[in-house]
Amino acid sequence: MPPRPGGGDRAGAQTPHGPAQDAGDTGYSKDLKARHINMIAIGGAIGTGLFLGAGGRLASAGPALAIAYAVCGLFAFFVVKALGEMVLHRPSSGSFVSYSREFLGEKGAYVAGWMYFLNWSTTGIADITAIALYTHYWSFFTDIPQWVLALIALAVVLAVNMISVKIFGELEFWFAVIKVAALVVFMGIGIVLLATQHEVGGTTPGLSQITDHGGIFPNGLMPVVIVMQGVVFAYSCVELVGVTAGETAEPHKVVPKAVNAIMWRVGFFYVGSVLLLALLLPWDQFADGESPFVTVLSKLGVPGAGDVMNLVVLTAAMSSLNSGLYSTGRILRSMAMSGSAPKFTARMNRSQVPYGGILLTSAVCVVGVGLNYVVPGKAFEIVLNIAALGIISTWCTIMLCHWVFVRRAKAGLIERPSFRLPFSPVTEWVTIAFLVGVVVLMWKDPDVGRRTVMLVPVIAAALVAGWFGVRGRVRAAAAEREVK
Repeated sequence: MPPRPGGGDRAGAQTPHGPAQDAGDTGYSKDLKARHINMIAIGGAIGTGLFLGAGGRLASAGPALAIAYAVCGLFAFFVVKALGEMVLHRPSSGSFVSYSREFLGEKGAYVAGWMYFLNWSTTGIADITAIALYTHYWSFFTDIPQWVLALIALAVVLAVNMISVKIFGELEFWFAVIKVAALVVFMGIGIVLLATQHEVGGTTPGLSQITDHGGIFPNGLMPVVIVMQGVVFAYSCVELVGVTAGETAEPHKVVPKAVNAIMWRVGFFYVGSVLLLALLLPWDQFADGESPFVTVLSKLGVPGAGDVMNLVVLTAAMSSLNSGLYSTGRILRSMAMSGSAPKFTARMNRSQVPYGGILLTSAVCVVGVGLNYVVPGKAFEIVLNIAALGIISTWCTIMLCHWVFVRRAKAGLIERPSFRLPFSPVTEWVTIAFLVGVVVLMWKDPDVGRRTVMLVPVIAAALVAGWFGVRGRVRAAAAEREVK
């Protein structure tokens, strides 16, 4: 049961002098600029879920995939809007874990943090799998085992992430520029192909590609419903804007602009690109394991077009992996400072990078290298579904925190900023209901989805056991903060 307004563990209690501060926020540089945050927000909404995952989902759900992206995109916007409001209340590198500590207590922060770690560690496995798959597109790399390419990718991104937050910001900025530019160019080419009725792979683009191949729901409604968990995963980086707010000098100016821009980006890049893909080629010509953009450009017969697009989607996967290591490093440090994560994850290097948490996430990704060795054909889908559980839990936590946050504001304990989530508390509970519904729908998938849902009791048991293991340190850390 959520704590009453003004209640909760002492570690997250409101102080007479303003919002509770997070010890994990100390020691960071403020080197992320407005352009970094804005492009990270864009890049967070454009990743492997679109560039790689959309191919298999189009082949399964057909053109109705655009509807799934629109629905999930709306709820993703609600989540990041709620998070943005709490960021303006108190910017923190611990982000929603820090807000969970303040509004839900230490147990809430513990669950939120480790579920987010589950999300990003498994997402990292999905990313290195995607990188290996993209690299195999070129014949030069075909003979190199998939697990070797995955290991190389992890080593490169880990090295870059450990240097400094400024390097991370610059890298993500240019990653985002490449992704956005590529999508704009692709959509421009697609619009020209539609306008001129230029053949793509022997077929003429237009509405006939939808109407003559089973309509919007060629396989019925259920495949669209089943792919929802994968679509949620596609948006799983939007909450990164909350983490980056702790390392920028002007979060109150930067974050609202970045959050508000996410809505139209989702509509333009996700829904728009999927609709365009469905108009250019019949849905059944797309395939799992190959980027739908590469599929279209390769069928155009333009020399090197597929190679260029494949390089872009490779960049997207590297960007996602880079973001995952960055965010979990900060989240784990916030948890370590309160006693709910291993002590070494609180350590920072001379460049003010929390290297302990980054190394822990990387260690789990090494397990993904083994997965690529054992089941290279299924590695991406297996970890994608597990990651979906992590991100669904994270988003539910954000909305629950926001609900308590609003209750405290109504009780006069804190003041809400002018940047607000609309229609609270209805928005929070509708979003939570939708996310819980996605988990239920995963059960309808008799293959990977059902097995993933069966992991929920296992994960819950591990969290309970872990809490009994760390609660002594958590209480000691809380007592130490009380003394200070």
